[in-house]
Amino acid sequence: MPESNDTGEAAAGAVDTAHAAHTAVTVIGAGPVGLALALDLARRGVPVRVVERDEKRFQGSRAKGIQPRTLEVLDDLGLADAARTAGGAYPPMGLHLGPFTKAWQMHATAPDSIGTPYPDVLLLPQYATTALLHDAVERLGVRVDFGARAVEITQDGGTCTVRLEDGRVLRSRYVVGADGGSSTVRKAAGIAFEGTTHENDRMILVDGTVDGLSRDQWHIWPRPRGRGIAACPLPGEDGRFQIMIRIRPDDPVDLTGPALATLLRRRAGASLTLRDITWSSVFRPNIRLAERYRNGRLLLCGDAAHVHTPAGAQGLNTGVQDAHNLGWKLQQVLAGADDALLDSYERERRPVAAQVLGRSTELYEGLRRTRPGGLTRGPDEHQLGISYFGGPLAPADAPRTANLRCGDRAPDAALPEATRTTGPADATRTTGSAGTRGTAGSAGTRGSAGSARRLFDLYRGPHFTALAFGADAATALDRLPWPPGGVPLRRHTVLTHTTPRTPEEEALLTAYGITEDTVVLVRPDGYIGDIGHPADSAGGGSGNSGGADGGGAPPVPPAIARLTAG
Repeated sequence: MPESNDTGEAAAGAVDTAHAAHTAVTVIGAGPVGLALALDLARRGVPVRVVERDEKRFQGSRAKGIQPRTLEVLDDLGLADAARTAGGAYPPMGLHLGPFTKAWQMHATAPDSIGTPYPDVLLLPQYATTALLHDAVERLGVRVDFGARAVEITQDGGTCTVRLEDGRVLRSRYVVGADGGSSTVRKAAGIAFEGTTHENDRMILVDGTVDGLSRDQWHIWPRPRGRGIAACPLPGEDGRFQIMIRIRPDDPVDLTGPALATLLRRRAGASLTLRDITWSSVFRPNIRLAERYRNGRLLLCGDAAHVHTPAGAQGLNTGVQDAHNLGWKLQQVLAGADDALLDSYERERRPVAAQVLGRSTELYEGLRRTRPGGLTRGPDEHQLGISYFGGPLAPADAPRTANLRCGDRAPDAALPEATRTTGPADATRTTGSAGTRGTAGSAGTRGSAGSARRLFDLYRGPHFTALAFGADAATALDRLPWPPGGVPLRRHTVLTHTTPRTPEEEALLTAYGITEDTVVLVRPDGYIGDIGHPADSAGGGSGNSGGADGGGAPPVPPAIARLTAG
């Protein structure tokens, strides 16, 4: 990643100490969603506390599919490589029909045109995802307070108060509920949780070793009267499987080892032996969506805001992306941005959850019928097509490129070879492109591309990123105003021309639809915050541009004002 002096380095210290309580943010819940938010806040220097009602870290596999878009989030958090090392590829499905087995690949690969280094769904059990995030949070000095059950949560004009079962009282500026479907924070906020729970549709989930079962496929044994069973091999040297056993409303439930081993043999095969069970649970599908994501200083994330069926590997992924959307907005507001910025969190993320709920419910129906067509997953599940276009931070009338709009996901692309070289930086231009640059008084960052080989190398980290394509755009980039507080900005001239000279340049310009000099502002969560064309605006306007009359500092464009603490 490029080394630079970021705009807005006082972000963490910009919290109003006159109104600050014991900490800035309290996160209730230490699952993947709560930990992802805590990690994002901690790397921003935002004081954060995490409390978890359970006595220890969750040890079950439960959610086990990490979608391409969530892998991009983990990349931004510096954990994608570790996740891929801990996880593995999804095995093909194997539908056992008597003596025959029908095999097919469940998950499709994202097309090259989507612009991601992570085109495939990763098989990573929830306990492994939780461990990666928990370890990363602890490396930043945040300790999860296990066995801390919140029993009362209140708020006033400037502070939230959390009372724990053990008598402790915690105070913070904001409280975020990442505490699951039975969220204490949601109840304290008085937010309705609309939807249904299917009490008669039950499934036993078990993590354990199965002797006599191959690990080269995800086994499915359909059975009459809703008593099918499946076993998915989990990555790791311990040889664990996640076993899913459907049960009818009148079936007894016995989660002891001998009973589960007998059930597996009866449903799947007399030669199979289940042993070394590490986790078991009874699952009932919930389909619910919170009426709101916020009440004052109380906010909801993940399952506290939306619960899904397990089909399609959507719940955990949607929740982690909630956290990625919320983290930088909390930093901005704590640094002085209008509190209304937090309203954009709900307005951007709740429609996504509603859409995902519909899709996961549809997929679950296919799973119940054990139809190969209903078990196939494609681009809709990858979540790479999510866009906030037309939302509060991405007006529909904002400038665009040939194929990107404000609010769209910023795709990855290889940087041309010239931009990878490390060269000397000066006050106006870094030769060789992709340098972090700025001028005195412009609150910019300067430097060189260093080891950056892809756009995602430039985006990685808790900052905004401004890209210039073309010489005029590079000049406009130097003059782009940026407030001194809140989330910092890094500036990069990617190319000083917009007519491709090599296939690599053509691929980069095509990925971003660049046909003229353009400045692209990328939000910290990887979505387009603004697009500007210097030729269309000599002064203010969208975040593209040029100076103010009289040689003073240029005014902050409206698009930037919506996103920042200025």
